[in-house]
Amino acid sequence: MKQKGLLIVISGPSGAGKGTICRALIEKRPKIHVSVSATTRNPRKGEEDGINYYFLSKETFEFRIQREEFLEYARVYDNYYGTPKKNVLKRLEKGEDVLLEIDTEGALQVKEQFPEGVLIFILPPKLEDLKSRIKGRGTETEADIKKRLDCAKEEIQRIHEYHYGVVNDDVDRATRDVEAILRSEKLKTNRNYQEIIHQYL
Repeated sequence: MKQKGLLIVISGPSGAGKGTICRALIEKRPKIHVSVSATTRNPRKGEEDGINYYFLSKETFEFRIQREEFLEYARVYDNYYGTPKKNVLKRLEKGEDVLLEIDTEGALQVKEQFPEGVLIFILPPKLEDLKSRIKGRGTETEADIKKRLDCAKEEIQRIHEYHYGVVNDDVDRATRDVEAILRSEKLKTNRNYQEIIHQYL
């Protein structure tokens, strides 16, 4: 019997480097599938349907919400964003690992619907480091920076709802920590029980 794939959910405050870690993880483990989100916003130049996003009308998205076709979704300003459930579950059944890089609210929705998921929270070494990273982008006003830091504090308070916390003081080391988590998860007996019974008994 084939072991199911892992649903890996990575979150963290803006500026913590979760995107960088996800990219490094995919470079090391190219077989990890990155889930494509759905949205009701219009495509930007160069974006392709089914590659960058699944672009849906508002009516279609709301119809799919009613049919519970999303692992998680949120409304951001005037647009919806969400993770289609069917594709993710299909890949997991085939034994493929699926990566979601989503915010805290979305991650906890996924946890509710799919308790077997592995929730990993990426932390900055200190809040001062987070402030420096955000400031270094040169795109945020002081008010924006304060808002992001306040949001980060709120998100960090919910870390107890995650399975793991990884401090990103060094991208290579943090990526290795995430890889170690995935190796450990794949060895858990509750994930391998049927396979073990089939092979040995």
